[in-house]
Parts: sequence; C-alpha cells; structure tokens
Amino acid sequence: MDASSLEILTLSCPDQPGIVHAVAGAIVVSGGNIVESQQFGDPDTGRFFMRVAVEGEQVAPALRMSLTPVAARYGMDWRLDPGNHRTRALIMVSLGGHCLNDLLFRARGGQLPIDVPAVVSNHEALRPMAEFYGIPFHHLPITPDTKADAEKRLADLVGELDVELVVLARYMQVLSEDLCGSMPGRIINIHHSFLPSFKGARPYHQAHTRGVKLIGATAHYVTAALDEGPIIEQDVVRADHTMGPDDLARLGRDVEAQVLARAVRWHTEHRVLLNGHRTVIFR
Repeated sequence: MDASSLEILTLSCPDQPGIVHAVAGAIVVSGGNIVESQQFGDPDTGRFFMRVAVEGEQVAPALRMSLTPVAARYGMDWRLDPGNHRTRALIMVSLGGHCLNDLLFRARGGQLPIDVPAVVSNHEALRPMAEFYGIPFHHLPITPDTKADAEKRLADLVGELDVELVVLARYMQVLSEDLCGSMPGRIINIHHSFLPSFKGARPYHQAHTRGVKLIGATAHYVTAALDEGPIIEQDVVRADHTMGPDDLARLGRDVEAQVLARAVRWHTEHRVLLNGHRTVIFR
C-alpha cells in the first residue's frame, strides 16, 4: 500500500441502517478503493463509528464531493486525512526523561509518524536530551506568578509552530481550563495507573507499602477535569514481593513509555474516535 495515495476517512453518526452501503458507494463513485475498513455501533450511545482507508491517485477532492450529501443524509461528523501526513507534535516534560527519549527515538526511527518542532519544559534538566535529537528546547518556568505568562507563551508556540498535537510526556504541571478547552482532543497525557488510590508524592513507595502486584499506566486526552479525560490506552506489568520502590518505578517508566507511544501513534493514524467521555479505538 502506497501511503502517498492513501486517504483516511473517519466518521461518527446516529446508528441506522444503510450507513456502510452509502459510504462504500460514495467511495466507489469517487474512484477510490477500500483497503481497510472498521466499524462499531455503540448500543449505549446509539452512535456508529467508522474508519476507512481509501486508496487512489488524487482521490481526495472527488471523495469529499461524493461524501458530502451522504454525510448530510446521515448526520455525520466526518473528516478525511492524508495517510502520509506526519503530525506536528509538541512535547512537554518536567524532570523524567523516559517518555521524551522514547518518543524522539521512535520518531527518528520512523516508528511514529510525528515531527517534533519543539520540546517545552518547566525545568532545564532535559535540554541536553532535546539537543541530542536536534529539537529546539524552550524553558518555561512555572510559579504561581508566572503560570499565566508561561501558558500564553505556550499557546503562542502552538500557533507559531503549527502544532497539531501536544504530548505531556510526564509534564508535572496542571494545564489551565482555558488551555485545555482550546485544544480538545489534541492534548495527550500519561501517568501511572495508581490513581486515585495513591495520590501525591512518592506513589511507588505508597504502592510498595501496600504490596501491589500490578504496575500500570494510562494515556488519555486532557480535559479541565484533572486526569479524567477520555482514556486512549492502558497497560500493566506484574510486580512481586521481591521488588522495592525503585524496581516498581523502573517498571512504571517502561510501561508509561510504551503506553504513551501507542496512544500517540493511534491518534496520529486517526484510529481514535471520541465517544462522549470514552473512546473508540480502531487498532
């Protein structure tokens, strides 16, 4: 499959008979060829979700034209994206560099379809890592007095650099409600899955004290409700009684990096569709 001739159609609408037939017909009329198709009807919300990869030279204009009346008939929310597009993703970090290093390594190796125009941090510690990968580093220190100015500068960077996605790769600051609202479904966060049991500082020490047997991570879209946005991906690894807090933290770093990378890849490949407070993931 040639990515340069591929378009990704994603849509959602009220579930009803005839949707797949109508969409397939519009693709045929446009001269496109379906090379991948996934769909899901949610009985809880009554909505239908679909992701279709369509192959064809210069197919996008004709496909948009043929889909427009179909979308109007079925009340669809839909979009068409080029399959070869590399998402411009700004990465934000604090002191932990494991997720940042993993994302930049995967991007450089072609495993993630992202271009990273900048790394933003409230600390200077990870500047050398960003510079190693040749990525501009922006230090935006955060205090109660500077938070508003720092967020304004961040918003300016998003505009100046044509940023399409913001990734919080262990960025240990809470974004304001205004900033979250300005990029709905375009900010991804990663954190350990001990919440809400082990809040605050030293969660792995708290987990060790309780003798946990699973270490997990959660990647989700950021909303104004702290750590409660729609979940994209989660995973766990086993722990046992021989492991101390440092061992648990090491396991946690590994699973955080893997979960975040999967969430970013699925987002950039248009495999994540919002379904209220939940997500539909077409892997």
